[in-house]
Amino acid sequence: MIQTDSQKLQTLQIETSRLREELQLRDQLVQQLSQELFRLVKGNTNFMPVPEVSHRNQEETRLLREQLQEVEQQVQFYQEQISQRDTDIYQLRQSVQELTDRTRMLEQVVQELPSIYRRKFAERMAPVKNKVEQLQRENRQLHAELQSVSYRLAVRNRRSNSKIELPSFAHLPTPIPTFGNA
Repeated sequence: MIQTDSQKLQTLQIETSRLREELQLRDQLVQQLSQELFRLVKGNTNFMPVPEVSHRNQEETRLLREQLQEVEQQVQFYQEQISQRDTDIYQLRQSVQELTDRTRMLEQVVQELPSIYRRKFAERMAPVKNKVEQLQRENRQLHAELQSVSYRLAVRNRRSNSKIELPSFAHLPTPIPTFGNA
């Protein structure tokens, strides 16, 4: 987009310089016509034209005035075009400046994005890390308690295993067999 604007700007500048050259050429022609007309009018003060010559001079003067009016109209037209082009150029320069500023701002934002992302990620991860640390502490505490309970159970099992519990038999009224004469 910036290339297109610069190309338009360059085209407008070329067109403006061309119009200025044409305007200068027209100004020179008007200047020459004015000088020639002035020379004709001032140079012939002693000359009294005959009515035919006077009529011819009037016709030439009328034609010169018409040409002069046409040239003035063209000059005015070109001046308006130049003014419009200058306005367009100014607006295009403003647009280019605004786009350049915006591009710089976007480039800066893009350069800052990684650090912003890291900071935001760290901010979001802080509560998660705290929760993980808390769970790890609880896990270690529960693991220690489990080991303590396991140890106590093992000790208790050893104590109860050292005493052998024998079944108790109730006294029966039947005599105990003997192997007397066998």
